[in-house]
Amino acid sequence: MGTANRKGSAVPLLCTMGALLALLDPVQPTRAPDCGGILTPLGLSYLAEVSKPHAEVVLRQDLMAQRASDLFLGSMEPSRNRITSVKVADLWLSVIPEAGLRLGIEVELRIAPLHAVPMPVRISIRADLHVDMGPDGNLQLLTSACRPTVQAQSTREAESKSSRSILDKVVDVDKLCLDVSKLLLFPNEQLMSLTALFPVTPNCQLQYLPLAAPVFSKQGIALSLQTTFQVAGAVVPVPVSPVPFSMPELASTSTSHLILALSEHFYTSLYFTLERAGAFNMTIPSMLTTATLAQKITQVGSLYHEDLPITLSAALRSSPRVVLEEGRAALKLFLTVHIGAGSPDFQSFLSVSADVTAGLQLSVSDTRMMISTAVIEDAELSLAASNVGLVRAALLEELFLAPVCQQVPAWMDDVLREGVHLPHLSHFTYTDVNVVVHKDYVLVPCKLKLRSTMA
Repeated sequence: MGTANRKGSAVPLLCTMGALLALLDPVQPTRAPDCGGILTPLGLSYLAEVSKPHAEVVLRQDLMAQRASDLFLGSMEPSRNRITSVKVADLWLSVIPEAGLRLGIEVELRIAPLHAVPMPVRISIRADLHVDMGPDGNLQLLTSACRPTVQAQSTREAESKSSRSILDKVVDVDKLCLDVSKLLLFPNEQLMSLTALFPVTPNCQLQYLPLAAPVFSKQGIALSLQTTFQVAGAVVPVPVSPVPFSMPELASTSTSHLILALSEHFYTSLYFTLERAGAFNMTIPSMLTTATLAQKITQVGSLYHEDLPITLSAALRSSPRVVLEEGRAALKLFLTVHIGAGSPDFQSFLSVSADVTAGLQLSVSDTRMMISTAVIEDAELSLAASNVGLVRAALLEELFLAPVCQQVPAWMDDVLREGVHLPHLSHFTYTDVNVVVHKDYVLVPCKLKLRSTMA
């Protein structure tokens, strides 16, 4: 019996310890994508095209610096054979499905031997690239394999042998693969900029985090992202999406460079965070005064002996929700509107529940999603609490529906007047943008453009 009692008494103790340990162990946020993008083969070609000048600068510096360093060390060889020009004739990128990328660079050199006509030389570099996720969560473009070849553009056998001898002295083939690694520094800086912390409002930020390395296919390069939101530097635990998001299948005939996809959950989480930041606590002016309101609600007159302006103070009573349907985006707001008078000592005598559905207009400026409230599609007012007796719903709508429908959209638009940063690389902007609303997600096909400061 004594043993049984000791066992029984241990059970509550173990339960208590388990509960304490659970409190000490913070809940880990669910890692699930809510947006992403696909870089199409056309987009990859554009990135290759705008990379040519940068590649030419890097290769010119390194190839010509090899000879300059020899001169500094006292060698007379550079004066006999020197590289006079470096030109990147072609640079291309192609997808290796389920593996990564293949980089091709064709470089034209001119080498001027002493007392001889400059000799044309062609360097061909082939490198296989892959993307890894670093320990800091950033993506890194790395070289898997590199195969450079150097060839003198000569048709005569004797000249070819002589050219081969000169090439071996002037061009360090082994260093060409190091040059490829240097070429990846700029793309990797851009990949790091993808995970920057972007402001939404003065005390609210968002950050896009890759969940895994991108997927390479004939369709392009697909990357899934999870958005984290912060208020005053603290991460906001947003509700878990009831429906997992995955990148939609795209048409193979797309002429876009990049196609972004943003889920319904992304937009709902955005407004959820703004609510937590207090962005939707609003003051709504009214044309009413206590005297004019007393003509409709007689008990108001007994509360105030002087005529004061009526003020509406609104706050969300539950989290907002975004609904995406084919060709339509809407925001559902669930407000409590407190009606009262007095400044600065505001005293409420009436509380109204306001359920408002506002249509949203989505557009893109530079790399920001602009969200504006187009029109109030539906609004219902009902009595929540009253110090002035029962007030019919019809009278509530007659008195307060107009200011709510006019001021709530204006307030919402002002909160997001700067727009919401989309996933992007810092030195690129978006052009030829089209925003297409589908059920449960928004597609943003666009073209990339290197900013003029980097061109």
